[in-house]
Amino acid sequence: MAEGQYLLGIDFGTGGVRVGIFDPEGAPVAFESAEFETRYPRSGWAEQDPDEWWSSLIEASRGAMEESGIDPAEIAGIGVDATSSTVVAMDENDRHLRPALLWMDIRASDQAVRIQETGNPALKYNGYGPVSAEWGLPKAMWLKEKEPETYENARHICDCGDWLIHRLTGEWAASINMASSKFYYDRDEGGFPESLYEAVGIEDLLDKYPQNVLDPGTAVGELRREVAEELGLKAGTPVAEGAIDAYAGALGLGVVEPGKLALITGSSHVMIGQAAEPIYNPGLWGAYTDAMIPGQYTIEAGQASTGSIVAWFKNSFAKHANDEAEKRGVGPYEILNELAHDIPIGSDGLVVIDYFQGNRTPHTDSQVRGMMWGLSLSHTEGHVFRAIIEGICYGTEHILRTMRGQDFEPRMNVVSGGPANSELWMQMHADVSNVPISLTKVSEGPVLGAAMLAAVGAGIYPDIQTAAEHMVHTERTIEPNSEAHEAYQFYVDRYVETYPQMKELMHKTVKHEASRGQPAAAEA
Repeated sequence: MAEGQYLLGIDFGTGGVRVGIFDPEGAPVAFESAEFETRYPRSGWAEQDPDEWWSSLIEASRGAMEESGIDPAEIAGIGVDATSSTVVAMDENDRHLRPALLWMDIRASDQAVRIQETGNPALKYNGYGPVSAEWGLPKAMWLKEKEPETYENARHICDCGDWLIHRLTGEWAASINMASSKFYYDRDEGGFPESLYEAVGIEDLLDKYPQNVLDPGTAVGELRREVAEELGLKAGTPVAEGAIDAYAGALGLGVVEPGKLALITGSSHVMIGQAAEPIYNPGLWGAYTDAMIPGQYTIEAGQASTGSIVAWFKNSFAKHANDEAEKRGVGPYEILNELAHDIPIGSDGLVVIDYFQGNRTPHTDSQVRGMMWGLSLSHTEGHVFRAIIEGICYGTEHILRTMRGQDFEPRMNVVSGGPANSELWMQMHADVSNVPISLTKVSEGPVLGAAMLAAVGAGIYPDIQTAAEHMVHTERTIEPNSEAHEAYQFYVDRYVETYPQMKELMHKTVKHEASRGQPAAAEA
């Protein structure tokens, strides 16, 4: 490879854009980020302004280039990732007609139910179970039915990543990664499921959605001159087709072969794995054909609330830990980890159910909520904190049990995200599920994944697997403790048994609160 070659990754997350520059061996050179705003005009709605996306990208790109000191001519390629099911309606002049419907927007709940009621074979992608209102197809249906003028005037209806690729190159293309996992595209079955689109009355969406569906890492086009000037880059730089942010994160963790699983943590947990054969099962999303690696199948699962529960407890109830942290000049999580460290496995009989914002998988149930049971007067702040982390780990293990029931045995959890900084939490995940936890040198998984796609699109590496071999490096591995694993299984079983016992009571309470004018429940 030539001297002075660098890769630029663009990561469009929920709260902002992050630009990272790497060398071809995956060593980070510079990072810069810029935030944009999410607006919530009604309960359950979430919108963003594409003009703010672009101004934030200009700020982050110029900042990263300035920090790196690299000549724009040394950037060999550009790769992207973005939130998906973030739906944009564009007119014939490439202007958006309304704010984008963000992935977490659940206004299309009725449309999601109607998709499920079709019983179409394409619903194998959501395990033949409930359809999430987060997905792109129900959102497009909502636009057609509730804002017909917007829909009629839209020459293009696309995802955020498609919008970004078009803005950079002038080309209209869709990533198979996004088209499959959010719009039911299946290359094994010939592409988009026209029968499903016809059944729900939105077959004309196929005239508006980008029809050039490409694999991640495929060179789409070159950076346009006027855009290059805005971003501080060089016109003509190759731009590669992208992926969903979480999927790019999995690539950035080296999940490029069957059996490997990425656990991407933060406010929630997302699990993304690769399989050699398709797996379709209630409680899992996928398996998506060729979504990340041609010839492989991608499965997805997740927990809606994980790090957000820990933050909720720290901010609302951990008075002693916060006071002690201020006194000692350390972070409150350091104190909470100390308090929880010596609490015995099972937190002296305290079990936490992590459904604070519903259950994403394996139940896909938006009408359940979190709970704690087994409380006694002997339980302390440390007990509750440990029990919360244990409950999150039990939820992860419940998902892994579902995967194992489909002959998918994850060989390693490769982790990134804020919770990965907690040794207690990561050891607990390893022990509860009896799997090694691998931590990579670059924790910025999505932006590294985008840079890997850039390396493929620029021809530095022939495929994503080779890019991962050179650019992803494991820093250390946390091995499970077999004795701790055995001790945890009693509590995992109690966790699993709680849902069927409490489901109807939770449903009744959530519906009652909604009928009293409380905020609508979040979709799992």
